[in-house]
Amino acid sequence: MKPLARYASLNNFVELGHSLGLDPGRLIRDVGLDPASIGLQDRWVPAEAIADVLERAADAADRDDLGLALAQSRRLSHLGPLSLVLREEPDVRSALQVLIRHQHMYNEALRTRLSENHGIATLRVTLDVGRPGDFRQSTDLAIGVLQQLLQGFIDPGWRPLGVSFSHSAPRDLRVCQTLFGHHVEFDAEFDGISLYTKDLDTPNAMADPMLRQYTQQLLGDLDTPTAPSTEQRVRELVELLLPTGRCTVGQIARSLGVDRRTVHRRLDEEDTTYSAILDDTRAELARHLVSSGRHPMIEVAETLGFSSPGNFSRWFRTRFGQSPTVWRAELVSSPSMVE
Repeated sequence: MKPLARYASLNNFVELGHSLGLDPGRLIRDVGLDPASIGLQDRWVPAEAIADVLERAADAADRDDLGLALAQSRRLSHLGPLSLVLREEPDVRSALQVLIRHQHMYNEALRTRLSENHGIATLRVTLDVGRPGDFRQSTDLAIGVLQQLLQGFIDPGWRPLGVSFSHSAPRDLRVCQTLFGHHVEFDAEFDGISLYTKDLDTPNAMADPMLRQYTQQLLGDLDTPTAPSTEQRVRELVELLLPTGRCTVGQIARSLGVDRRTVHRRLDEEDTTYSAILDDTRAELARHLVSSGRHPMIEVAETLGFSSPGNFSRWFRTRFGQSPTVWRAELVSSPSMVE
């Protein structure tokens, strides 16, 4: 199946898009994502969609350095719970090793390798979103984020020995030089950062030795040694696609990089079905949307992917034992019914 990434990959994308005169919401919708869900940082979405929206934004803004511009606003905290673990590692090398070992916790498409040779350390970055293509902005973003993290651990004024990009130079080098300094090579053999090995031995001034045992335990609780199940992936995508009106098993299959029969077969192996997942997800959303009282029933029906309010009402009655109108009215008269 195609790799996924967390919505956190688009941190600050909306703000940057507006500053460049773009319509970030439209760009996000155009790749099949839901703009209203972008604040759900831990939600998994297809990494391919994240890469596509960055390329489209770069083209629309005529900014071939958009990924680097986005990287400028990134901080350690944007890695979510993993940042709590990294902050307590004793030195830069240890923090990088944890980051690389557990990078699947925030982006399944990203691969970072660390090698050390003759006093020089090299961080190589590759990206595999599940299909061939030039995803320059995503690669630039990943390298820029690495640079920001290294600066945070070593020193705000630190610069790497060198930075390599396999693509050509951007038309305007100012953002690139602000991030990395002047030792940047383009049309290189790999994408990544080179630094002195001694920089990896830099103690982490943020670390508290007394807290490390607790963060290691937290990492064990957060990390999952196996990939997400097909049911988990499908449920995430159903939640994502329902409000867009494009929630079909065919679209789910395309997002996962397989055919429809494979989706059905793998769900059957996990003792569930696409219909059951869709029904459960609709029920959860319906409870929220109907009970809030802020959404007309026709809007609720559309959000849940029903062709008409009548179809929605019949489904709701079957699922909850009464019509959505009656259910909402009873909640208004007895708010304690809302869980």
